[in-house]
This record gives sequence, C-alpha cells and structure tokens, in this order.
Amino acid sequence: MRKPERYRHFIEYFTTHFPEPETELHYANPYELIVAVVLSAQCTDKRVNQVMPALVQQFPTPEHLAAASAEDIFPFIRSVSYPNNKAKHLAGLGRMLVQDFGGEVPSSIEELQRLPGVGRKTANVVVSVIYNQPAMAVDTHVFRVSHRLGLVSKTATTPLAVEKELVRYTPTDLIPKAHHWLILHGRYICQARTPKCMVCPLTSWCKYYAEVVSKNSLKAAKPAKTSSIPGNKNASSTT
Repeated sequence: MRKPERYRHFIEYFTTHFPEPETELHYANPYELIVAVVLSAQCTDKRVNQVMPALVQQFPTPEHLAAASAEDIFPFIRSVSYPNNKAKHLAGLGRMLVQDFGGEVPSSIEELQRLPGVGRKTANVVVSVIYNQPAMAVDTHVFRVSHRLGLVSKTATTPLAVEKELVRYTPTDLIPKAHHWLILHGRYICQARTPKCMVCPLTSWCKYYAEVVSKNSLKAAKPAKTSSIPGNKNASSTT
C-alpha cells in the first residue's frame, strides 16, 4: 500500500469517529498549558493533572511564578518525574515570560523554544493547541504509532524527521488534530509493549499488523511436520 493511501485511510477513520480530539491535560489559559506541558515530559497527563490545581492556586500567573524560586515550586511538583529540574525550568520560565514577553505566552515556535524547559515538542504542542497552528508535536506515542501504521518511512529515525513526514502528507488544517489522534491511539490502543491489535479498527491497512502480527499468527497456526523418526506412530510404514 502506498503512503498517500495510508494517509487517506488514517484521515477518513479519525475525521469520522473523532472529529474534535483534545489534549487530556487540564488547563484554563495559555500560561497553565505551557506549565502543564513542561511538567508532562516523561510523565503521564494523569499525574500532571493531579498536581496542577495546587500549583496554579499557589502560582496563578506568570508574575507569581516569576517571583518564586525552584525551592518554592518543588513541593508542588515533587510527584512528577524529574521534579528538581522541572522546578528550575518553571522558575526560569516564569521570569522569562515576564521579562521578555510581558507575561504573555509567545505564539511562535522559535520564541517558545527560548523558554527554559521548552523544546520543539513542547513548543509545537502550545502553538497547535492554543493558536491552532499546523504544528506536529512528536512524542513517543506519535513516533511509535506513525511508524507502525506506515505513515512514515523507516529512515525517519528522529522526532524531527517524523514531524516533517507527517506534516508533508497531512492536510494543513488537520495537522493539529492528527497530533492528538496519534497520541490517543498510542495511549489507549497501539501501546508500546502490548498493542491491542485485536480491538484496533485500523488493522486492515496497518503495516505493523500485516508484517508482524499476521505473520506470527500464521506461524502459530501452521501444523507441525510429521516426524519420520523410527517408532513414530504417525510415520508411514515401509513394510
């Protein structure tokens, strides 16, 4: 199956069944979203959503965060992954938002990446979710699922390479949605260790299913060869 046909199947299914996907991070404004996305690095959205209410209550604006030290922030995020580094990032992020951007979250990927703790993936999430720009954030779910479905080539071995292929073949207006489709499919169906292929609605055109799951199923179903060792009851008689 050629790549454009895979994208056609991908887009047809998700636009029909999940026309308005959303991030599972809880937020009320751009400031809260960027804080949540920084915290979500190598951490579950569920855990981030648990710590955000108390954190936002204590530091409700960039100005409050700018006035805080990493030591002030740490107790509120101690249960997320890498809390020491993230506390330092948030303290620096608050100061830069106030000093360089007037307390507003910038809308360009280049400016966002100047903020502590904000890499390309985080910047893409923010401009996609808040500003509806055609940016494709590639996390582990997007990377894994896009390869398994055959949406990107095997030579796309970096997040940036995957991002470029997905952006190239996905209609511009659907790129922000496609990001969520791939994440949610990877989170709940196409999981890393045990993909739920038996309940996946995409197996008819999924490259991983065709090349791995189906072949393994055929091997398992193939009957064992009859032994020709003397004494085997099933062996053909020569007398």
